[in-house]
Amino acid sequence: MGTASRERGGGAGLWAQLRNPPGGAAGRTMLAVVFADRTGSGVWAAACVLYFTEVERLTAGQVGLLLGVASVAGIAGSPLAGRLAASLGGRRVLIGCHLLRAVALAAVLLCSSFGALLGLVAVTALGDRAARAMEMLFATDVAGDRRSVYRALSRTAMNAGYAAGAGLAAIGLAVGTPAAYRALLLADVLSFLLSAVLVAGVREPRHEGRVVAGSGQPAPEAGSVPRPSPWRDGGYLRFVALDCALTIDDAILNVGLPLWLIHATRAPHALVPAFLAINTVLVVVAQLRVSARVRTPRQAVRAVPMYGFTVLGCCAAAAAAHGPGPVLASVLLLVAAVLVTFAELLRSVVSWELSVALAPERARPEYLGVAGMAQSTEKAAGPLLLTGAVLSTGPLGWLALGAATTVAAYAQRHFGTARLAAAAAVTPEDARLPAPSTTSH
Repeated sequence: MGTASRERGGGAGLWAQLRNPPGGAAGRTMLAVVFADRTGSGVWAAACVLYFTEVERLTAGQVGLLLGVASVAGIAGSPLAGRLAASLGGRRVLIGCHLLRAVALAAVLLCSSFGALLGLVAVTALGDRAARAMEMLFATDVAGDRRSVYRALSRTAMNAGYAAGAGLAAIGLAVGTPAAYRALLLADVLSFLLSAVLVAGVREPRHEGRVVAGSGQPAPEAGSVPRPSPWRDGGYLRFVALDCALTIDDAILNVGLPLWLIHATRAPHALVPAFLAINTVLVVVAQLRVSARVRTPRQAVRAVPMYGFTVLGCCAAAAAAHGPGPVLASVLLLVAAVLVTFAELLRSVVSWELSVALAPERARPEYLGVAGMAQSTEKAAGPLLLTGAVLSTGPLGWLALGAATTVAAYAQRHFGTARLAAAAAVTPEDARLPAPSTTSH
């Protein structure tokens, strides 16, 4: 069987692909970085609320404010990192992000006021989202045209890291002492330091048309074409805005379904952990196969409506769970968890592929930095949308969410197809020339 056939069938196997990922040694190192980072993040995600309440003695309202401000601060991380990477390179910025997170989180141990804690947690969140954007940029550069395969392997490493982190956190939480909570925080700090060391061992990829400080590439000649800006590119900003709506699966899985089960259905509360278990297993089992079917920008843009329909099916199943007895309600909610996980599998590949394909290569850092705002915005606004608009309006709210997501998916397909067609009409020689003036003389 040839290479192309193996990729269409889901690759040469997960473990074989992990041993020999796109990008070779650099790709393996970056997967190790992802695993180490997410292991620490998994530890802190499981322990942070208890740390703030038991060690810092914050009220529930203060914890909510802390996490809310952190989510909003994280939105600025991606575009800021993209701008810095355009001149410094993704490797240097990614190392800086890990070190920033390590210093800020370690300083939390020394906090004596809520105001200082608020600032440090916000800085940590900003560094977190910036690091995610730089991972995307660096992995895209390393993996080349096999970025969809790398994305699948990266998702597997992420989930394995989160699972390992949750397991470590369970040990500390079982001890339940302030010293144990501080040890869990330090475990996250150590994961950032380890990630920085690993990234430092990877060489910065070289690119035509991109100037990176210290790379040895010549500066652009005077009079050369200015680098395009994503902030002046209405088509790309429209893509990012729609992508915000097409990342709603995260809030549905982590906020919507658990709260809906508890407050609006007769399903047993013990079913809630099954949502995460289903998600973790399906990502490991199916992400590589889904990615093998979305390997080009045109395949990605054609797959966007499927995301909308999958979310619509999830929302319909959740809405239908409102009335039945415990058994049927449980079945419907498990179906919803499966469907929203498949939506996540699609989104993780499609969003990355289009973020790269719709961006000019010579300004890719800035564009991918702006694209990273989609997930940051969803993390800040998604839970509020689910709790404030969807859950409060009952089954109709779920159906409206599914319908709106499907409409957004078709809009993304329409605009994405048009942009790809326009890009295909520009030859490589034309791309180096300034756009013709439309001013009449």
